[in-house]
Amino acid sequence: MKILLYTATLPLLFAACGSGAPATGSNATDNEDDWVTIFNGTDLTGWDIKIAGYPVNENPRNTFLVEDGMIRVNYAEYDSFDNLYGHLYYQEPLSHYKLRFDYRFTGEQTPGGANWNVRNSGVMFHSQSAASNDSLQAFPVSIEMQLLGGLGNGPRTTGNVCTPGTAVVMGDTINFNHCINSSSETYDGDNWISAEAVVLGGEAMHFLIEGDTVLSFRQPQIGGGFTNVNDNRENWESFGVDEDADAWIERQGEILTEGYIALQAESHPIDFRNIRLLKLEE
Repeated sequence: MKILLYTATLPLLFAACGSGAPATGSNATDNEDDWVTIFNGTDLTGWDIKIAGYPVNENPRNTFLVEDGMIRVNYAEYDSFDNLYGHLYYQEPLSHYKLRFDYRFTGEQTPGGANWNVRNSGVMFHSQSAASNDSLQAFPVSIEMQLLGGLGNGPRTTGNVCTPGTAVVMGDTINFNHCINSSSETYDGDNWISAEAVVLGGEAMHFLIEGDTVLSFRQPQIGGGFTNVNDNRENWESFGVDEDADAWIERQGEILTEGYIALQAESHPIDFRNIRLLKLEE
């Protein structure tokens, strides 16, 4: 769900840190003993599945599976994507924390996937729960760390931010662009990439790729339309948000201070491993 793009310049990027704590990268002196692994490498204990059109924890066509110590977004049993957008939710809501993980794209996109979903996935933060999604909802209301793989034909940044039903503050201004580019390098091929998010409640978020801070913003909040600035019911309904659309629209401007982490499945195979969490003092 990555349609509109805005490139953040470096001055704006670092001004966006505002009053939030400075981002800390993978080379920081965090006490390793305080980090916890939230994926056990064996099964999906502690996680909930929600795929559009299916009840919570139904896993049609083995979309999410565990193999060789990885969580794999798997389309081997798909003839066509059929708009089965899915998310895998860590079951504990969180507010102040760091999340580290490795990811890699593999193979080819599933037939029927949108052209903007080639080598495209993400991790959602401050997300609504799996159970609170409308039945056909394609994406949860959340702040997404967008993960993009290079296409071998020029720059394509990763660690971007996308905003389904949300908006963020860049500098001193609410930015209603649905997706905002980071300053990362482009990563072609199927190699593992390390990523980190520093989530500071309703104050700020910082995204890191390969240890470098590539994007920062403040005050994650509800509103701005589901994928564009037209905050009307039709825009929400087009992505399956039907029963709850009016309630979300009424909450426009509400700062998001906590929520769930969710791994995204949107038609291109992707693997996740080494998913670790460090809780921070508020």
